Amino acid sequence: MVQINIKRIDFSKQLSEKLGYPLSYSKKIIEDMINSIILNTKKRNLILKKIGTFKIIRKNKRFGRNPKTKEIFEIKERKTISFSPSKSLNRLING
Repeated sequence: MVQINIKRIDFSKQLSEKLGYPLSYSKKIIEDMINSIILNTKKRNLILKKIGTFKIIRKNKRFGRNPKTKEIFEIKERKTISFSPSKSLNRLING
């Protein structure tokens, strides 16, 4: 399986080509959409119908160890984001 990283500019170019919008307008649409997802996910879980759910997960403080030096260090408490695809998106991907 080959991993392909897609950049925001690639999304903008695809949107511009498909809908005929100028590239600058397509960039603005993509930036606004990403910023909206980030802003709404910070407030609460974000559910996008037929796409999936973005959730904030709190990770507790814990201790880790460097396997090479065996040095123990503290991993700070943090938040991370999780995405769960919807059933309809899974069906589209899996055929």
